[in-house]
Formats: sequence, C-alpha cells, structure tokens
Amino acid sequence: MCALRFFAAALALQLTACSSQYKYGPEQSWDLDSISELKGKEFWFHDAQRTLYNKLSTPPNQYRAKNVIFFLGDGMSVPTVTAGRIFDGQLRGVVGERNRLEFEKFNYVGLSKTYCVNKQVADSACTASAYLSGIKANYLTIGVTADVQLNDCKGSRLPQNRLSSIAAWALKGSKSAGLVTTTRVTHASPAGVYAHTSNRDFESDYDVTKLGQNPGNCPDIAQQLIDGEVGKRLRVVMGGGTIKFLPNTTTDVYGNKGQRLDNRNLIEEWQQTKPGNAKVMFNRTDLLNNDPQNTDFLLGLFNASHLAYHMDDSIDTPTLLEMTAAAINVLSRDPNGYFLFVEGGRIDHAHHETKAKKALDETVQFSDAVRKARQLTNPWDTLIVVSADHGHTVTISGYPDVNNSIVGLNSELSNVDQLPYTAISYANGPAYERFYKSTDGEVERVDLRTLDFSNPDAIYPHGVPMTEETHGGGDVAVYAHGPWSHLFTGVYEQSTLPHLMGFASCLGPGITYCDLQPKARYTP
Repeated sequence: MCALRFFAAALALQLTACSSQYKYGPEQSWDLDSISELKGKEFWFHDAQRTLYNKLSTPPNQYRAKNVIFFLGDGMSVPTVTAGRIFDGQLRGVVGERNRLEFEKFNYVGLSKTYCVNKQVADSACTASAYLSGIKANYLTIGVTADVQLNDCKGSRLPQNRLSSIAAWALKGSKSAGLVTTTRVTHASPAGVYAHTSNRDFESDYDVTKLGQNPGNCPDIAQQLIDGEVGKRLRVVMGGGTIKFLPNTTTDVYGNKGQRLDNRNLIEEWQQTKPGNAKVMFNRTDLLNNDPQNTDFLLGLFNASHLAYHMDDSIDTPTLLEMTAAAINVLSRDPNGYFLFVEGGRIDHAHHETKAKKALDETVQFSDAVRKARQLTNPWDTLIVVSADHGHTVTISGYPDVNNSIVGLNSELSNVDQLPYTAISYANGPAYERFYKSTDGEVERVDLRTLDFSNPDAIYPHGVPMTEETHGGGDVAVYAHGPWSHLFTGVYEQSTLPHLMGFASCLGPGITYCDLQPKARYTP
C-alpha cells in the first residue's frame, strides 16, 4: 500500500509538470460555451491528454469502505444518461454534448446485465433482488429466490426462499441502514431493501385482497417495513405512499383516504415502537428544519402515492437532493458507518408515459443528489455506486446537429416523407393516434410541427402502439467512486453488485476485504 502511494505521488508530480504545457489542464472546466471550439485539432489533443492525466493520477483506493451509498436511477438507460447530460448542459447554456452529469465524473464505469431468471427484459422487482441481494429472481417478485413463482405466498414465506439484502448485511455488521426514494416507499425498488414477496403489487393488505390472495398468508410490503426484521431497523425511510400505511377509516394529512383493511395505523406504530427520538414528517419545511443530531429515526412520507415530478412544482415537497442530504446527516451519526439506498424512481415513470422532458429532468435531479452526497462524504471511506435497474426503449437518432435541442425537433427531415421527427423517440408507447393518421387508406405520420414539444407533459413519438411504453433489455451502466471502486469495471451480471459493495465494506456472506486484510483501515 505504501509503495503504491509513493508511486502515485511521484507520478502525480511528473504529470503536473507535464500538464502545465497543455491549454486544457486538469483543473479547467469541461464545459464549452460555443461549438466553434470543437473545430480545432488542438482542442481534441489537449482534451484527450487531460483525460489520460486524470486516469494516471488517480490510483485505486484500497481502503475499507465505512459507508456505502447505492444510487439507483430507475429506468436510467445509457441513452437516458446521454440525453440527460445534453439536456442539463443546454439548460445551463453550454454545449450539451460536452457536459457531464455528476456520476459521469467517476473514474470507474462498468456494465451490468439486467435480465430476470425468467424474462429477457426485466422489471424493477426482480432487478431489486439482484442488485440488493446478489441473487437473480423471477419477474415481479422481490427478495425471494427463483423457486418462488408469481403469487406463491406459501413459497415466499419459506426461510430457504428468502434473500438477504445488503441492508441486512449492514445491520448484521452493526451499521445503520436507510432508504430514500421519489416513489412510494413500498414500491418495487425500495421494497428490495427490506421485503420478501411473491408479487410486487402486494403493497398493502388491500392490494393483496384485491389480487385474490389472503393477507394472512401474504404479508404486505408496508407491514414488512414496520414488522420485518430489516424494515423495523431502518433508521431512515423517505419517499411517498401514506395510503399504504393508513386504515381506510382515516385520511392522511393530504386529505386522502387510507387503504388498509386491518385497521392498523402503521405510521403511528412505527413511531411508537422506535427507541430514542423517532420523527415522522410530511413536508419539506419540517425536513429542512429538522436537527439531525437530535434524530435517531426518521420517517418521511411526502405524498399519498409517488412524489410529484420535479417539473410539477409540488407544494412543500422535498427534492431528492434534500432527502439524500437529510438521510446522510442522520445516518452519519453512527460511528460504525451505514448503507443508504437512494432511488430516482420517477425517471422510469416519465419514460413509461413517453414524457421525455420530465424523464430527463428527473435524471438531472438524480445527478444533483449524487453531487450532494459527494459533498457530504469522504471519498476515502465512502463508496458511492450509481446504476440503473433496467433500461427503456428511448433512443437519440437521425443525425441532429451538435447542440440541437435534445427535447425538440431534429435538425434533419425524413428522407422518405420529408417531415420532421424528434431527436428523442421510443420504440413503443401510448397515444399512437397523436403521431399517425390514415389518408385514403394509407397510414401517414402527423407533421410534428403542429405539436407543442415545449410542454413538460408533451409525449414523444414511438413505433409500436402500447398502453404504456415498456422497459428495454439493454445493459445498464455502473459508475463507482471511493474504496475499491476499480472493481466495478467490466461487464457482469447485475447480481454481482452487492457482492462488490460487500467486499469493499466487509459485509455479507461472501469474501470481503477484511478476509484478506483483517486489520483493514477506513482511511489513509
């Protein structure tokens, strides 16, 4: 380790001396205000040299990870990241193609394969089992092995069929754990932190009954958050979904009737069963005014269902950045460290509606949350991993000019019908009649110049008509920063992710860094 640090220091000195001759040094901004700068050959030479400099001057961090933060951009396919980067740059008035989202600044990137055991294209349930528990599972199931089929309530309760998440590993390792999401906290991705179910839609006992099952045999997901071995020990839980926790005889603070049939008020039960100072919050004002040093447990439910899209400017709803900061501030009180799961869940929802502008805005919000986490943590002892559960069918196509509006019409016309098309489109999606018409028995495209794509709720063109756009089956990117982040390069199964995080933080049933180095330190 000492020899590695000496080599890195010597190399850094040499590279710093060499970099002084470069117009584009390592400290200079990557942003461009004008595309004219792209035309000079010197720009590209110095740009490549700076990239090389950054890679050579960043040796692998081989210290033990005290904390692990896993950011999950739901549905954040590689084209979504590309479009999100351009969208963000164009909003900031720079050349979008040169922009970088926060996690794109990480030095180590890999690809994970997202398929379920029984589906080529995955959903958010089976993938949650993979990236949180390290075992692939069946479509629509969460936290159970592939021996459990859809709606197999009996099988989901057998101990041998239940999976253990990295949050459970952290708790067993005397660390704290928590989750943050912009969806309902009982939705598929966050449920993978703490639940075991044969159907992702079993969010409340009402849902179980509606789907033809007996809640006595199928514990619902909200109940598992309150009573489950992992759920009840989570120190931070933030997102939406009050109606899944309240009886149908009462209303929440937003005026919405609860769903539960068992007459249990799980929000009150959560607070009553927690030791120390347990706080429940329903709005942004209370969250921002909260004292984390006086908070042992935090439950924030900021909507009856999913949180509103950021573009909808919902009154007094915290951003993903603000929830992430609040979670880190509470969990950081644990001297042993923590595991935190953070989901930007509404990227996926906007894609399903083919509302590309909202999907990209949610991606930018997700990036902002990653930036805040980096500001609040130490890269020597905190491993930050960013990935997606699956992709979507969104693409950027048709040779648009550089800095063409990513959410507008393409700079090119179709060479068949001479009509414009958007820079972003989908393989399938809803409301096909908006984009196609029949004239004298022939199907023709609608002239998109007659549609308004400036509206945040604008839906984008697609091919195959569906009630909603589907997921995509492509690999998704994995970005890592911090201890042992170099392990995340390459192409691997999505189920490898928690094993890599567990190795770095000395957690879980597999081999860990502490097995190789029993006296492993957190920092230099």
